[in-house]
Order: sequence, then C-alpha cells, then structure tokens
Amino acid sequence: MTDMIDHRAITPRRTSAQRLHALLTMPAGAILLVFVVVQLGCIIAGLLYPDDFRYLSSANMGIMMRSVPVLGCLALGAGMLMIAGEFDLSIGSVYTFTAIVMAMLVGNGVDAFLAAPVGLLIGAAIGLLNGALTLRFNLPSFIVTLGGLLFWRGAVLLLNGAVQVRFDPNPVFNELFSGTLFGINAAFIWFIGLCLVFYALLHRHKFGNHVFATGGNRSAATAIGVNTNAIKLTAFAIAGFMAAFAGILATTRVGSVQPGQGAGLELQAIAACVIGGLSLRGGRGSILGVFLGVMLIFTITDVLLLMRAPGFYLDMFIATLIVVASIFNHGLDRRGAST
Repeated sequence: MTDMIDHRAITPRRTSAQRLHALLTMPAGAILLVFVVVQLGCIIAGLLYPDDFRYLSSANMGIMMRSVPVLGCLALGAGMLMIAGEFDLSIGSVYTFTAIVMAMLVGNGVDAFLAAPVGLLIGAAIGLLNGALTLRFNLPSFIVTLGGLLFWRGAVLLLNGAVQVRFDPNPVFNELFSGTLFGINAAFIWFIGLCLVFYALLHRHKFGNHVFATGGNRSAATAIGVNTNAIKLTAFAIAGFMAAFAGILATTRVGSVQPGQGAGLELQAIAACVIGGLSLRGGRGSILGVFLGVMLIFTITDVLLLMRAPGFYLDMFIATLIVVASIFNHGLDRRGAST
C-alpha cells in the first residue's frame, strides 16, 4: 500500500513578511494597502465620533460620489497615455474648451444629445493633434501638450471671454448624467462603468498588451510587429475624449461652465496616476491603481474638510504622497530592470 503524500506538509508556507512583499510588488498593491488602511481609519473614526466626524453620513457619501467622477475620467485617459509612455498636460484646458462648446451649442438651440458628441469628437481630435505633433516632429509630449494647455486655455477666452456659460439640457440628458439610480449618483455609475471598460481594454485585450509593450520598450514592440505610432495616437485620442467626457459630467452637474474651472486638473489627474502606481517611464500600471489613486485623493480631501483643516494641508499632503509614490515606483522600475 503506497503512502499518501501530503503536499501541504512539504509546500513551504509563506510568512507574513513574504505576503506583504508580494502585495507591495503587485500592480496597485501598495496603493491598495494604503487605501484600505485609510478607509478603516475613517470608518472607525466615523463610528466613534459620528457627530464630529461625519464621514459615514449619507450627505458626505453623496458629495464624494458627485466629486470623484470628473477627476476619475481625466485620470483614466491620462493613465492609459502614461502607460503608453506619453503625457498630456492639456487635458484640463480641453475639458473646459469642449464643455463650453457643448454649452454654447445647447444655448443656441442644439439638442444636448447632439452637442455632447460634438464635444467628444473635438476632444478626441485635439488628442490626435497632440499625438501627431509629438510623433511627426519627435518632440517630448510634455512640451507639445504644455503648449496645448496654454493654447486651448486662450481659445476658451477667445471663444466666449471670461464669462460663465449656462448649460440647460433637456431633462432626459440631465437625468442620464446627473440623476440617481438606486441612490447612487449617475456620474459615479458612469465612472465605474468606464473603469470596467478600461480594465477590459487594457488588461484583457490585445490592444492593452500593445500599450504596455509600447510604453515599456518601444523598439522591442516595433520589432515584434506592434504599430507603436498607432498605439500612441489612439492613446492620445482617448485622453482627449475622456477630458471631454469629464467636461460633460461636470457641466451637467453644475449647470454652467466657468472659463477657468479646468485649471490644475491635468496635474491632479497625473498625480492620481502616479499615486496609483503608474510608472513615469511608461509600460507599467493598472486601472485599479488609477481608481484607487483618485479615490485616495478625494478621501484625504474629504477628511481634511471634515476636520476643518486649512486647504494648503491638502496640497502639502498630496505633494508628499506623490514624491513617496514616485520613489517607490522608481524602486520597482529598477528592480524590474535588474531581473
């Protein structure tokens, strides 16, 4: 009679330190750990001090769900482009410009369901223009899109001056983008749905493999037959499209567009991606990381507001988090290069 082998007895068990190391080296592993710890702290504080720290109140949750999607959509587009090895600093200006075009069209009698696609097409076209200039003249995308940031910011003022533009779409459009479903804000549902689409596209589709290959090693990707120019152009177009979509969400929620409302959003979007574990060199990152990076920024913002802390505390904390995340990501890049 043969002896039964107990594989559990001969398979070495991983220690807690090994499990923690495995988690930290996973895509978005570090930010997931930080996010869980922060959420646990907020939930415990909310339960212990419900009157002084209203983190768990329905009003606070509603504010969070209305605030997250705009930056979240910008970060999704910027994140895919970063994984492809490029940057777009113009998305904040594109967000404002396309929203104003849409609002002006609606103000002139165009149905919102026709005006919104026009804004989306303009956003994608601007993204393609950024990509074409970057690739055609072999320029750093940082420089090209910095010029785009200033150009489209000026175009907003040229188009309508420094005047607020009202946006009054039909009730169906308004409900679709700013209503609620089962108590959940429609914009947040859009954001979650887009996260799932981007996850499928980036992590479960051949296109995603090409994006990672292009950002990781463009020469090697070209050698195996990947059209890296097409991949980068597509990523630029997606970034512009998502900037325009963020503009639709914000404009519908507020009911108007301010000429300077997109200033600084491009840096916040890139910051969310860096905090979420995306490499500044390209070729590494995850949609989960982008999602958690955005959520962490807004959680920290919310906590500071609930604690009535000065606004500059947020800038200081986010700046520190960006630097720490960059150092950590750089360490992972070096470790990956040495293996």
